[in-house]
This record gives sequence, structure tokens and C-alpha cells, in this order.
Amino acid sequence: MKKLAVVAIGGNAVNRPGEKPTAQNMIKNLSETASYIVNMLDEYDIAITHGNGPQVGNLLIQQEIAKNKIPPFPIDVNDAQTQGSLGYMIAQTLNNCLKEKGRKREISALITQIIVDKNDPAFENPTKPVGPFYTKEEAEELEREKGWKIVEDAGRGWRRVVPSPKPLDIIEKDVIKLLMKNDVIVIAAGGGGIPVVLEDGRLKGVEAVIDKDRASALLAKEIGADVLIILTGVEKVYLNYGKEDQKALDRLTVSDAKKHLKEGHFPKGSMGPKIEAAIDFVEATGKECLITDMSVLDKALRGETGTRIIKG
Repeated sequence: MKKLAVVAIGGNAVNRPGEKPTAQNMIKNLSETASYIVNMLDEYDIAITHGNGPQVGNLLIQQEIAKNKIPPFPIDVNDAQTQGSLGYMIAQTLNNCLKEKGRKREISALITQIIVDKNDPAFENPTKPVGPFYTKEEAEELEREKGWKIVEDAGRGWRRVVPSPKPLDIIEKDVIKLLMKNDVIVIAAGGGGIPVVLEDGRLKGVEAVIDKDRASALLAKEIGADVLIILTGVEKVYLNYGKEDQKALDRLTVSDAKKHLKEGHFPKGSMGPKIEAAIDFVEATGKECLITDMSVLDKALRGETGTRIIKG
């Protein structure tokens, strides 16, 4: 019997550093990603998640340029748009790769809404930078007009920040389970899912961004995954990363992961959310989380590389 895996693909799978974010480049990169994922299909049934930060950012910049002609959409709608565009690209490249290998599988990219708590503390303290840079004058005007929180971003200008609330429940989880039971490769929870709240029993989108690794852990728990695989730009997790005494980790217990996280080894903007997601999944299920680079995924699945986060 095949194992069930949630595979979270990182930004490098879509855009390479220094590369123009054109649709052609994204499809080229995702074609390579697809080949690694297709190699898993003999042993795993797969749900795929993906980020969308740069794509939502670019969409917000496009909206800013065109705002005098076309009214801008809120961020939850932008999330939905990028789930659609990236889901289409991932599904198409997977389909093409399967055909090249003489295989046949159904693939479905699913628009995914995720419930968050409207009283989540993140709404009182927005921290996630999104969209274009503004001058100080523009920032002050937008704060007055729209009630946005805008902060200075490392001396490069002023930028909007939005909340990043904790994901609580996936609206489409039963559909995802049904598709997977019928041997469908599912692409879901793109960009961390579209954040929604419940108001008087009705769903309402909110302007926020859910961390895609936290959403991937939630999806993995909801569908009973045997393993959560987080693909990123490094082969293993490191202590003292980038320093002379950096140390690669083959295995990492939950207790050690918490300790190293508290010590600051895993920064908030990079490895931190991945380790938090791994802890969440492993603590809740007793299963393993694998963190590695997609180029060595085959070796990592055989236990030859990558970092495994385990109980303990």
C-alpha cells in the first residue's frame, strides 16, 4: 500500500534568484520540479502545496500601476488568483511529465479556503510585508485613506504589512480526501490558502497571508498524511547556517527543534516557519517531517540525505 505525502514546494521551484518572473520561466522551473515529484508516485499518493508570496506581490504592484483605471482587489482575492494561475502551471507541467514517462494520473488544482480566528493576535500586529514600496508621503496617505499599517522596510521605502494568522481548518478538506481516495494528485492550499473567517455562520475573506508551511502541516494532519515533505533551497537543516561552524542535521527531535528555535538558529524569514510546521505535524501525528532540496529528493526519500524531524 502506498504512503500518503504532502509535498510543500518552495519559492525556488517557481522562480530562481535573479531570474525574471515571467510565465515562461515559471513553467520551465516547474517542469523540473514536476520530474522530481513524478518519481515519487510509485510509492506515494501526493497532495502538493506551494507558496505564492512573490506572485501576490507582483499582482499588487500591477494593481497599483492600474488603480486609476481598474479598482484593486483585496488580498484574499489576489490569493485566489494566484492559486489559480500557479495551480494551472503545476498541473500542466505534471501532466506533461507524466505523459513523457508514459504514465496516466488525474490531477486537480483546488481553490482552497482556510478558516482563521478573527480574534487572532496577528490582526492586532500585522508583520508580513506585501506589495510595492511607497514614499513616506504616499504611505501616510494610504494609512489615512485605507487604514493600512505601513512600515519602513530596511531603508528601501515604506511598505504595507498584513496579518499572518494561524490556520485552523480547511473548508475543502473533505473534497481533497475524496479526490485522493480516487487516485487524484491534488494541488491545494496554495500560498497558505485563502484566509477566511466565520461571521454568523457565513464565510468572509480577510486581508491576510497564511504561512504556507503552517497550512501544509494543517493539510497533512487533516488528510492523515504519513509524511510531510518540505522542499526548500538547502539539502539539510543547519545550526549556525552560513557561519564557519555550521552543522548539518540528519535527524532532529521535536524537543531539540524547539530548543534550537528558541536559541535563534532558525530565522523567522526562512527556516523558522518550516521548523514550526514540522513540530506541529510531528507532535500531532507522531509521523515524520522531511526537509530537503528538491534536487536530492530521491536520495532523501531513501534516507541518504535531508533532515528528518521526529518524535522525542
